Amino acid sequence: MRSSLAPLIVCLAAPLVCAAQSKVWVADNGDGTYKNPVLHADYSDPDAIRVGDQFYLTASSFNAAPGLPILQSQDLVNWRIIGHALPMQPPFDVYAKPRHGNGVWAPAIRFHAGEFFIFYPDPEYGIYMVHAREIGGPWSPPLLIKDAKGWIDPCPLWDDDGQAYLVSAMAGSRSGIKSVLLISRMSADGTKLLDEGRLVYDGHAQDPTIEGPKLYKRSGYYYIFAPAGGVPTGWQVVLRSRNIYGPYERRVVLKQGKTPTNGPHQGAWVETQKGESWFLHFQDKGAYGRIVHLEPMRWVDDWPQMGNDGEPVLRYRKPDVGRAWPLETPAESDDFRDGIGLQWQWAANPQPGWALPAGGLGFLRLTAVPFPEGFKNFWDVPNLLLQKFPAPRFTATTSLSFEAHQAGEEAGLIVTGLDYAYIAVRKTADAVVVTQATAHNADRGAQETQVTARAPQGSPIFLRVDVADGAICRFSYSADGKQFTPVGEAFTARQGRWIGAKVGIFAIGGKAGTEYGYADFHWFHID
Repeated sequence: MRSSLAPLIVCLAAPLVCAAQSKVWVADNGDGTYKNPVLHADYSDPDAIRVGDQFYLTASSFNAAPGLPILQSQDLVNWRIIGHALPMQPPFDVYAKPRHGNGVWAPAIRFHAGEFFIFYPDPEYGIYMVHAREIGGPWSPPLLIKDAKGWIDPCPLWDDDGQAYLVSAMAGSRSGIKSVLLISRMSADGTKLLDEGRLVYDGHAQDPTIEGPKLYKRSGYYYIFAPAGGVPTGWQVVLRSRNIYGPYERRVVLKQGKTPTNGPHQGAWVETQKGESWFLHFQDKGAYGRIVHLEPMRWVDDWPQMGNDGEPVLRYRKPDVGRAWPLETPAESDDFRDGIGLQWQWAANPQPGWALPAGGLGFLRLTAVPFPEGFKNFWDVPNLLLQKFPAPRFTATTSLSFEAHQAGEEAGLIVTGLDYAYIAVRKTADAVVVTQATAHNADRGAQETQVTARAPQGSPIFLRVDVADGAICRFSYSADGKQFTPVGEAFTARQGRWIGAKVGIFAIGGKAGTEYGYADFHWFHID
C-alpha cells in the first residue's frame, strides 16, 4: 500500500503488503543463515518488539516527514516497511523548513494493554508519546509528556505491580548535562510523568556519552541496555539491579573487538516464540548511515551475552521462529502507480501541491515550486523527496517528462548530505539543458559548481546516478534509457547531520504569481 494522493496525509499500511526483494542487498542467504547488516540502510537507533508472531521496528527519523518509520518482520532478518507513526512533526511551522539533526531522536516502541506505544524525544522540546490500537494506525497526535529541552531517548516499563516508569538520557548540547541516565515515574496510560526523575547511573567515569537506554525486567532484575562511548567507536553496556532506582551493576556486553563492525551499540533485545534472545543494533557507516545488525544473545547467570564472545557476528544462523519465511526487503524502486511509496520522506513537513500522484496516468507529478526565501543552496530546500541509501553499491535511475513554464525551473535526481550533487533538466532563457551541480559543505552555505550540456530532444529523459563502494557517485543522462552520457566529475557522498546520505528526486524554481512548471516522474529504479 502507498500514501494517499495528498502528501500531508500519513503513509500507513495494513500489515499485509506485497513482498519486495532488493536487487542490491538481501541479508537472507537462503540457506538458513543471514549476513549482517540485516538492513543496509539508515534505520538509526532501532528499537523493536514482538507481538504474537510479528516483529516490529521503529527508528530515528530526525527532520524527515513522515517520521517514525514502522517495519515488520516474521524472522528478524526479512523486513518490510509498513507505515509511519508521525505524518508531520510538531511544531508544524518550525518543521516546515529543514531542521537538520533535529526532530525525532531515538524512539522506543512497546505493546501494553492491547495498544502500541511509541515514546520519542525532540531534543529542542522534550519527550512525546503516540499510541495506536493497530500497528497500521491511526496513531494519536503527538502528546508532549515532558516539556524539557535536552531530555532524550525515552523508554517505558510497565512493572508487575502496575507501576509505570520511563528511563531517559540527557543531551549536553541542549541541557548542559550528559552521560547520565534518569528514571521517572509515569502514569499507567503513558500520558504524563509523575515526578522530576531520579539519577540512576552516572557514566562519566567508565561510560562517557551513555545514552539511548532501553528498560526491561527479567527474573526479578531491572535491566538498562545503553550504548556508551560515542556513535562511531562506542560499546554496549548492560546495567542490572533488583531495585529500579539502583544501585546498578555494570557490564560491557558488545564491542568491536577484532571485527570490522565499529561502534556496535544502541538497539533492542527481542525474544522469539521459541524463547531465543536476539539483539538489534546499529553500526555507523558514514555516508551509508547507521545500518542495522542482528546479534545472537543468550543469558548466563542473569547477564546477557551477545554476538560471538561479545563481538559482532558477520554471518549466523537465522532465528528460530518455527518456520521459514520468504526473502523480503524494504521497498526501494517505485513506479508510482499507487501513489508515493512508503520508502520516501520529505526533507520537511510537506505542503499541499508539492506532489500530485497520478498513478492512473502512470506518473508522479512534482511541482516546480519557488526556491525558499533566502535560498543559498539545496541544504535549505524542503521539497526534496528522498530515500535512504540501500546498499554499498547501487544504481538509481529515473524517467521523467519536464514541462517548464519559466526560465530557472528544473527537475532532477539528487544525492544529498553535508555535501550534495544532482543532475537535472533545466530551462534557461533560450534552451533546455542538462545540469550537473555539486556543493561541498552545503551546510555552511557553500555555492554550487555546475556543468551543463544540451538536453536530448524528446521526452522522457532518463537521469542516473551510479554509486560505487565508498559512496562515490557518477551522474549520467539518456534519451532512450539505454545509452547514457556521463556528465560532471565523480562526487563522494557525505553523511548528513546524524543521518546517512540520501538519494531522491525534486522539481523547483517556479516564480510566484505564475503557473509553476512541473515534472512527471514515470518511475524510479534501484538496480
